[in-house]
Amino acid sequence: MPKMLQVRHVPDELHAVLRERAAESGLSLSEFVLRELQAVAARPSKAQVLARAARRGGRLPFDEAVAAVDAGREGRT
Repeated sequence: MPKMLQVRHVPDELHAVLRERAAESGLSLSEFVLRELQAVAARPSKAQVLARAARRGGRLPFDEAVAAVDAGREGRT
């Protein structure tokens, strides 16, 4: 069963932006915010990303990886 969520103390400017974006999308404010929350919930959390990276392991020690990234950046300038 769906639950109700109430958000308090939403600043006026934020509320106005959300209402505007909802209108641009042809949605009610509630529908728009629900879609945005669904998008946030669909993304992995920082902890999940770090855990996945740890499971995969790395091929280079950290300092070598940093050096490789730096070298790549220098090549672009």
